[in-house]
Amino acid sequence: MCGIAGAWAKDPKDSLGDALRPMASAISHRGPDDGGIWTDPEHGITLLHRRLAIVDLSPAGHQPMASPSGALMIVYNGEIYNHDELRGKLARQGLAPQWRGHSDTETLLACIESWGVERTLREAVGMFAFGLWDRTKRTLTLARDRFGEKPLYYGRQGDQFLFGSELKALAAHPAFERRINHDAVAQLLRYNYVAGPQSIWSGVRKLPPGTLLTLRSVDDRDAVPIAYWSLVDTALNGIANPLDLDDGAATDHLEAVLKKAVCGQMMADVPLGALLSGGVDSSLIVALMQSQSTRPVRTFSIGFHEKRFDESGHAALVAAHLGTDHSTLMMTADDVLNAVPRMPDIYDEPFADSSQLPTTLVMALAREHVTVALSGDAGDELFGGYNRYLFAPKLWKSLRLVPAPLRSIVAQIMTKALSLNGGSLSHALDRLPIHSNLGDKAYKLAARLGPVRSIDDLYASMLAEWGLADVPVLSGSSYHALIDDRGAWPAIADPVARMMAIDSVSYLPDDILVKVDRAAMAASLETRAPFLDHRVVEAAWTLPMHQKLRDGRGKWVLREILDRYVPRTLIERPKMGFGVPINDWLRGPLKGWASDLLSEDRLRRQGLLDAEIVGHQWRDHLSGRRQLGSRLWSVLMLQAWLDRQGM
Repeated sequence: MCGIAGAWAKDPKDSLGDALRPMASAISHRGPDDGGIWTDPEHGITLLHRRLAIVDLSPAGHQPMASPSGALMIVYNGEIYNHDELRGKLARQGLAPQWRGHSDTETLLACIESWGVERTLREAVGMFAFGLWDRTKRTLTLARDRFGEKPLYYGRQGDQFLFGSELKALAAHPAFERRINHDAVAQLLRYNYVAGPQSIWSGVRKLPPGTLLTLRSVDDRDAVPIAYWSLVDTALNGIANPLDLDDGAATDHLEAVLKKAVCGQMMADVPLGALLSGGVDSSLIVALMQSQSTRPVRTFSIGFHEKRFDESGHAALVAAHLGTDHSTLMMTADDVLNAVPRMPDIYDEPFADSSQLPTTLVMALAREHVTVALSGDAGDELFGGYNRYLFAPKLWKSLRLVPAPLRSIVAQIMTKALSLNGGSLSHALDRLPIHSNLGDKAYKLAARLGPVRSIDDLYASMLAEWGLADVPVLSGSSYHALIDDRGAWPAIADPVARMMAIDSVSYLPDDILVKVDRAAMAASLETRAPFLDHRVVEAAWTLPMHQKLRDGRGKWVLREILDRYVPRTLIERPKMGFGVPINDWLRGPLKGWASDLLSEDRLRRQGLLDAEIVGHQWRDHLSGRRQLGSRLWSVLMLQAWLDRQGM
């Protein structure tokens, strides 16, 4: 795991060379072990790199790195898990160079020089983002892994083309213009994240997952991202050609594919462990790791003193059964509050999934002991783990029988009932052990029932914090986000499969993977997600839905595999998620901080948000009439980010 950056000047005389080192310094947390810079003054290109050494710790892994012929220069961030296999394939074809070391960067360059970029990307199993300068063709190619595990931003600023792992690298270039993208602000408030390919800065984009972009000049306007792999195509192909296996054979097949992925991701020349929540996904990854390890796997979890948010006891029981070397960090409110001021720096594009707070802390805990940690991310999207996959079809089956005007009346009655007496009913629901934040979720559901006209409407409403009509952005629209662009939805007939595919190309890369990457990199920790081995994903989409959702529960096949390693009694419980008591904190210890950021004078001076709407929501939340913590968190993260930018 590393950090990369680069700049290409239209006029080579404007190339700043060594003066661009601040671009790399801005992302030094991504690579504290080494740094490098390479310039081609004749053509105005500069490549910069920060290294977190994981495989081949020697100087042979230093970047920027040249190909065997010297024709290619690369800056690369990530891991190619099958790079030894790729070396073997090159050798069998008589194409292997005289290897200088055993880094996957050197393997990647040799493959590109022999096979070309596109074939290499299709052959590679891993997570990555890179910038490649071809000195012969005078082209710059950017590429990103299939799912967007590793970030890559790019854009033209004046007569310069810039790229980097994080926005702060681009912003360190003297030509960078800081202009807010108002559409991105609308997306942030709607969904708690800025949806790709947009970014918070005008003129800067995210390279979509599974694509490459090749420029023949700085102002090459014809250059567009080209897909070398598509999750939607993979889903459609899997649905059209499902595996015809009975339950036992399907479970055996997936276990074998997943076990191979886990084994490949345990490759490292540094200490390695895993993040363990005690849920199905992380427990299965740890079980498969421990089954292939000769020593206890290091595992890490965090706990809350607020019992309705705490899963640490479950994680400890799973760890004890598997025999891992387990560490738990019990968090107090002060621990989390102390992390809040760091959010605008860690997430240098405003980001408002409040589980960013515990995620940041568990990454720091893991980094005290290991340099690499495996996680269970993406199990929900691939195997039907989110409650909405079960709840939405059931609810729509009933709602469609109720006339739309009557649905609106029922929604109004529910929202009023949940707001009466300072929200006492909502608070009572929150205290029930059935599900965390039940009162908050009931209010959100009631508020969204009125305008629902289809199961797609219902699904989209479940993802949004603010409705389209009430987003308090003075200018800008979220319609560029996939969720608001129905015409771009995948043509999948089964509504649940359609939800899973949409989540996999939107919520997964733009929320989950952003959260994990930035939190981990802030601690200089590399995280890996075995569920995102593309062979696992392809296998998942060939499984029929009844082997994912069954008996009112998701992830059926994963539970069947896990039963072979962990007693079901240690796993079965309501899905909790990785939330924090944000509603209570905003009325308590975070109240002063929030009140300052939500000051109507401040909001009017900035001119981005409707101060009256935000102020009304804040007062409603403080009074207890409504539970608006999640909705307000998106505004607060924007405000904190603007404050950090001096805007």
